[in-house]
Amino acid sequence: MSRGTAKTVLITGASSGLGAEMARQFAALGHDLALCARRLDRLEELRAEILAAHPDRRVEIRTLDVTDDDQVFEVFRGFATDFGSIDRVVINAGLGKGAPLGTGGYAANRETAMTNFVAALAQSEAAMEIFRAQGAGHFVMISSMSAMRGLPKTMTTYAATKAGVAHLAEGLRNELHGTPIKVTVLYPGYIASEMNEQVAQSTPMMASTEKGVRAMVDAIEKGKDSACVPALPWAPLSLVMKHAPLPVFKKLM
Repeated sequence: MSRGTAKTVLITGASSGLGAEMARQFAALGHDLALCARRLDRLEELRAEILAAHPDRRVEIRTLDVTDDDQVFEVFRGFATDFGSIDRVVINAGLGKGAPLGTGGYAANRETAMTNFVAALAQSEAAMEIFRAQGAGHFVMISSMSAMRGLPKTMTTYAATKAGVAHLAEGLRNELHGTPIKVTVLYPGYIASEMNEQVAQSTPMMASTEKGVRAMVDAIEKGKDSACVPALPWAPLSLVMKHAPLPVFKKLM
């Protein structure tokens, strides 16, 4: 990739897992990076790793707790000032806590709802503030295959938040169709990360972090409206998840 096609990519939740691997892969493609997360020490390690491999990249880092609304706007505006413009924002920060409703786990469910949906709304507001001022940009929302259908037990709240953020982004796409502002929604399946270490022990469909993120980055680079990633097995499974009769669906879960 020539530097003429390089972009500045802002990634939230970039200190580990999918966010950190996206940063590595975007840097390898020639893009500059605006990385934010709660753990500054992890961001510093990641920046050093990326710059060692790609000395000509620019990597700026900032501490961000996405549940702090004021900080979200401050960090996004700060990155826009640092670089002069932001070409792409990847709303990636998320949380996987949860408990069956009515079993005393409200605190965990509320934390997940506030992090995955309300905080994503704040990030969306901050990103669109930048893109509207620029008149262009690429808005990327990381949803989940769990958004395809309501899920039981510990996944109920998480799945609802991921459906919510997908609709948030789709609403933007509806509004911005035909403009220079592009909207992509990704629905990752099981991809190895810190957030789903327990799942990794129990499913044969788990993709490695590198392979799974490669599929995500490829879909983003192609500017797809939406994509289940990796495409196999998740694109065909999305149809099953949406349309299978409930007794059949429950046996799959």
